Amino acid sequence: MYDPFLRGPHSVGVRTIQAYDPARDRLFPCEIWYPAAVQPGGQDLSPEIRDATPLPGTHPLVVYSHPSLGRRRAATFLCTHLSSHGYVVAALDHSELIASDLAAKPDETAEQRTARAEAWAANRVPDLVFLIDRVLHGEILIDPARIGAVGHSFGGWTVLAAPNVEPRIRAVVALAPAGSSHTKPGIIPARLAFHWTRDVPALYLVADEDVCLPLTGMFELFERTPAAKRMFILRRADHLHFMDNVEQQHETVRAMKFPGELAWISEEMRPITELCSGDQAHLFVRGLTLCHMDATLRQKEEAERFLAGDLAGELARRGVGIIVHK
Repeated sequence: MYDPFLRGPHSVGVRTIQAYDPARDRLFPCEIWYPAAVQPGGQDLSPEIRDATPLPGTHPLVVYSHPSLGRRRAATFLCTHLSSHGYVVAALDHSELIASDLAAKPDETAEQRTARAEAWAANRVPDLVFLIDRVLHGEILIDPARIGAVGHSFGGWTVLAAPNVEPRIRAVVALAPAGSSHTKPGIIPARLAFHWTRDVPALYLVADEDVCLPLTGMFELFERTPAAKRMFILRRADHLHFMDNVEQQHETVRAMKFPGELAWISEEMRPITELCSGDQAHLFVRGLTLCHMDATLRQKEEAERFLAGDLAGELARRGVGIIVHK
């Protein structure tokens, strides 16, 4: 029986490479996960095998875009899960992390902060396009007709903006994405135009208690998405439930004292003890992301049936509460 929540049959190799973009004179640290040609072992979150020999053959590619608070390894629980099922997954540290001209300056004015946020957004999709180009010309064989993208928060904005200009992306998964008109004070005010010229099946995985990017914005983006689409809402979850080390990340942010217009973040966040666990969130994210990619990139009928079935009941039996958005 098809079960996207279980670890796949492959061991996971991982490589770190430095990819130089001559057009912008930037050197991007990149992480590449891939099915490895060694016997599988360990549990779902066991460490990856560094620089293992790749499994022979051609593989689908999924590119991952991290949030503004993260880096390329922000969601290894998801990247390793996809690779254990035969996907190559690639991620880079986005330009705002490596380009000195995009870094925050002391005593910035409001106008300078706005300009910097706009520059961050302007570089996000070119970063993703560059990453796809780099992986397609790497040592691991990729099927160029089977490329998907997944991103969280600002990374969710990135993967929803990418189909405007990148025709090779055939499916997207947006994890609590930014980009709606319902922006709270201090959140990057990026907007999504949705100038898609083709059907790019989209899956939204969002949180019902998201303080930073509330459900009202998720509903708006979902309604505006000009493609086949689904949305599932994780109950008792906040914005950081889509990253590694959920409990630690959440409580670290909740304990921070944010300046000025961002002070509301830690004040509005609920204690992690009142929310669902990281294990429950990871099960939700990794299983449904894999299922969407299997249904769209691999055209697996069993994956499509799984998504169209009683997902709320299936996840409830696994201790995870969700809402299926109609």
